[in-house]
Amino acid sequence: MAFPRALDCSLALLLGVAPLSACAESCAPVVEGGWIRNPPAALPMLAGYARISNPCKGEVVVVGASSPAFAEATLHATTVENGISRMRETRALRVPPGKLVALEPGGMHLMLMHPTHRLRQGEQVVITFQLADGRTLDARFDVKGPKAVK
Repeated sequence: MAFPRALDCSLALLLGVAPLSACAESCAPVVEGGWIRNPPAALPMLAGYARISNPCKGEVVVVGASSPAFAEATLHATTVENGISRMRETRALRVPPGKLVALEPGGMHLMLMHPTHRLRQGEQVVITFQLADGRTLDARFDVKGPKAVK
């Protein structure tokens, strides 16, 4: 249902003529520079990297990821504990208003488990991010060679 521009979303909610999802902030985060490091051997897990910027007035929280190219996609953080690098799954990636969060080697990244097919350098893969407010965000990730750094 289309609403006249003059009809404020909060009024539409109050009158019960618009569902909450229709009034979600029209501003959306932006995923740029997405890439997946593809090792020379077929491995059961790969890593994905990108920049997620938030041009919106409120915080954006990424709570999950998925892709038809992988059985599972999760957000991970790399930390160093007692001189040992460890990866831990993280349930939420917070992107403050007006800020950018980088998914990069040695830091926050996507763990992409069990590819559904052997990825080829130059291929593009769609990864869908789930946001805490119920929205989803599709992003294209380029498959790069094993020595790629950005």
